[in-house]
Amino acid sequence: MKKTLIILITAATLFGCYAGPQGELVGVYPRENWIQVNPYGMNYIHLGSYTMGPSDQDVPFALNTRSKTVSIPAFYMDVHEISNNEYRQFTNWVKDSLFRNTLAEDDNEDFFFAEDALGRELDRFIDKGYILNWETPIDWADEDIFDLLFDEYFLQGSDQFYNEASYDTRKLNYRYWWMNFQAAASKGGLDEEFGEVNSLNQLHSIRGHSDRSQFVVEETINVYPDTLVWVRDYTYSYAEDMMQYFYHPAYDNYPVVGVTWSQAKAFNAWRTQLMNNYRASNGQSDVQRFRLPTEAEWEYAARGGLQLSPFPWGGPYMRNAQGCPLANFKPMRGDYVEDGAIRTVSTDSYSPNDYGLFNMAGNVAEWTSTAFDETVYDFSHDLSPEYSYHARVDDPPTLHRKVIRGGSWKDIGYYCQTGTRSFEYRDTSKAYVGFRSAMTYMGRGKSGSPEDWN
Repeated sequence: MKKTLIILITAATLFGCYAGPQGELVGVYPRENWIQVNPYGMNYIHLGSYTMGPSDQDVPFALNTRSKTVSIPAFYMDVHEISNNEYRQFTNWVKDSLFRNTLAEDDNEDFFFAEDALGRELDRFIDKGYILNWETPIDWADEDIFDLLFDEYFLQGSDQFYNEASYDTRKLNYRYWWMNFQAAASKGGLDEEFGEVNSLNQLHSIRGHSDRSQFVVEETINVYPDTLVWVRDYTYSYAEDMMQYFYHPAYDNYPVVGVTWSQAKAFNAWRTQLMNNYRASNGQSDVQRFRLPTEAEWEYAARGGLQLSPFPWGGPYMRNAQGCPLANFKPMRGDYVEDGAIRTVSTDSYSPNDYGLFNMAGNVAEWTSTAFDETVYDFSHDLSPEYSYHARVDDPPTLHRKVIRGGSWKDIGYYCQTGTRSFEYRDTSKAYVGFRSAMTYMGRGKSGSPEDWN
């Protein structure tokens, strides 16, 4: 009894000493002490301004760029192009999630949770009413499990090749959601339906649209790369030996190709989900989403702090003083070999630029988030410029174009320049186009010396 009394008195004393904010504006507390995450495989790119556009003559007289000073907030960029092995983590995750979802829908209780940690039924919060259990391994020795998954996700009968048990890659579909903020912003203004009028007959209403669902976009994307690009892109050129490019271990660290702009976008949505789910399990705040870099960000990162140089390494030439090529490109007519490679090379080949980024010129051209328009430099903002357009199926083909940057193994030196822009259609896949991810830095930017940033 005495101990209880002492504890109560002590507690009363402690709480009695706490006077709260005492009527002062002190903000909401306690709050998490935010520390910016340095994403694995990415380098920090500090905020700055630069002259965007060509640093050399417009050789093909394309007239789709002009010099323009722009400012870029701080962000992160992948050191390397996304490799086959990194993209395979995505396809394997999708495959595994489909397996587990099928087992869950078959009422196999080992593969799903119907309640959250507090015992609440999940059908109150999510459409399927359950979440997948990723801890339980799939027992392929279990005949019932094997038969269920084999019939659903493996090639059957005449589709099989030498009786191999192969996944049907047509089934590897990833469903995700994103918010169309552009459409939501265009619906700005006040919603009178939810407004109230004061005694002066002034309307005080809720800003924004009453139904947010119309701005939530659901997409389902087949995520497997198009492995036939090596054959389709080069008529009368033998390339069947490259049909194993995506899945063979010999090419693990080579850049993934045959990926559309839409697939690259889906990859970044999954990458964001992967990290934020892990952070949520540890009680940590979300990070900014992974995404494709804007065209302006890509060029800024490619220049590596060198303002007016046409190439990432700074000089005006594609070779060093010893005559060795500085990137994987097409040095001479019909000669793909002189630079040390005949097609793609490992993502860490050649020397990085001053931001520590590899292959910002050559190897594979890279998708950006920016929609392609010849006149975009004339109307885009000088603060973090970006032009986005979400093309519909029935839109003209020109509205489906997305900017690619950096040139590739099959391109001449002009297309490897930091200021050269080109395009591909969002749903096309090529043997010479890959991508890398970016992430916005939360806050003004890092302080201190550049040596300590990465």
